[in-house]
Amino acid sequence: MWTAENRPRYNRDQLRYPSDLTDDEWALVAPLIPPAKRGGRRRSVDVREVVNGLMYVLSTGCQWRYVPKDLPPKSTLFAYFDLWTYHGVIDRIHHVLYLQCREALEREASPTACIIDSQSVKSAEKGGPILTRTAMMQAKRSKARSDTSRSTHKVC
Repeated sequence: MWTAENRPRYNRDQLRYPSDLTDDEWALVAPLIPPAKRGGRRRSVDVREVVNGLMYVLSTGCQWRYVPKDLPPKSTLFAYFDLWTYHGVIDRIHHVLYLQCREALEREASPTACIIDSQSVKSAEKGGPILTRTAMMQAKRSKARSDTSRSTHKVC
């Protein structure tokens, strides 16, 4: 709730971008990020900056190519997003934070009731969580559907 005591806690003016994680938020997320693979080169990217970059893309809805230059490159961000989505890291982070939020509100970990309307059902039928990944990827154009490749046959 927005109270005089609570408002400074949610103030994001001191951050570079409003989507960046605060130190307290990072303390919750950091243990959920898997360590680098054993062997090979050491990880050269700051994982907190990768999370900040992903949060920027997800909160603003910008395209990968419009990621600001002071965040990791778009190729790095997408590679981590793809890897963490495939291995379920993003789902685990969401689930753990969801449980912590419910417990902080002194509620049971799993909701006991829900409301479903016809729009929710339509959305769920179209793909649900799978659409998160596809929505973040660029649309591919089919050459078969373009006007330039369509052949015209004379019908007798």
